[in-house]
Amino acid sequence: MTMPAITGHGVFTPSLSISNDELVEAFNAYADRWNAENAGAIAAGEAETMTHSSADFIFSASGIESRYVLDKDGVLDPARMFPHLAARPDDAPGHMAEMAVDACTKALDMAGRAGAEVDLVICAASNHERAYPAVAIEIQQLLGAGGFAFDMNVACSSATFGIQAAADMIRAGSVKRALVVCPEICSAHLEWRDRDCHFIFGDVCTAVLVEAAEEAQGDHWKIHSTRCATQFSNNIRNNNGFLRRTHDQMEDRRDMQFMQNGRKVFKEVLPMVSAHILGHLDEEGWQADDLKRLWLHQANKTMNDFIGKKVLGRVPEDGEQPNILQDYANTSSAGSIIAFSKHSDDMPKGARGVICSFGAGYSVGSVLLERA
Repeated sequence: MTMPAITGHGVFTPSLSISNDELVEAFNAYADRWNAENAGAIAAGEAETMTHSSADFIFSASGIESRYVLDKDGVLDPARMFPHLAARPDDAPGHMAEMAVDACTKALDMAGRAGAEVDLVICAASNHERAYPAVAIEIQQLLGAGGFAFDMNVACSSATFGIQAAADMIRAGSVKRALVVCPEICSAHLEWRDRDCHFIFGDVCTAVLVEAAEEAQGDHWKIHSTRCATQFSNNIRNNNGFLRRTHDQMEDRRDMQFMQNGRKVFKEVLPMVSAHILGHLDEEGWQADDLKRLWLHQANKTMNDFIGKKVLGRVPEDGEQPNILQDYANTSSAGSIIAFSKHSDDMPKGARGVICSFGAGYSVGSVLLERA
């Protein structure tokens, strides 16, 4: 049977970033405005004073120090607190497609391939710019790719689910070469005015090229096995789903942006993810000791530390479970791929690792890789 492999990968990083200190300054200015405007209701006991945030609180809660965004001014404007993302004319590339072309080009260059050699594009992301036409088809056209393309949304697990779909089609012979691209504009879905979550997300795009290992033109990663699972939960959700929104929507419907019940997520997801990875290893006859690296979803440092310890049966050593969220924050489906892209080139041939992403759904996907 054909062995699929990741032969190229790439990351598009926005040029703008927001530090915790900058974010806190904007949030606290907004909180002061809100408290002043609602002073009467607060005094009457009808509303609670909005509490200030702090850089220490953010880092302690998440391990995040900064995040990249497509627009900085809108997020840091206390009178606005969400990004300015102008609607593109129909004859211009969309925001997501533009990000995707950058990341895909880097992945293709690494693999020594051209866009015309690709016959499948999967746009796997939590936050899609529009319902239709599929963003993946736009990316396909901009790259000059053939074949077909489609969008996929399994929240933060979209990348690993996309890799499984691509790998399965390569094994079956229905495609020769596939790009799995994850353009995440999380800043447009985050409620930047909510102290409990205003620091969580950033923007980014990742891409991986998947093809038959026998056709790889250089170093690559054999995809030994993939495994996906879902279990319904409403503890992480977004009831809007599109980037366009108005102040009326934001004021009247808090649930139109990112929402989560953090305590329940922590309690329910972590055992599910740990058991999923260990079960996947067991199915393939791998041992935890075989793993030289875990590239986990980048949501929260405490969560990753917990999973790493459960899977390895010990505290991970430096470099075994790399985190990138201190620089990128949570980038939804792209996070595990950023970790893989930035922390894999140093591994020797024969080294094994696992990419694992998890999130809303609940969903969890894992990919067992070997350097070749």
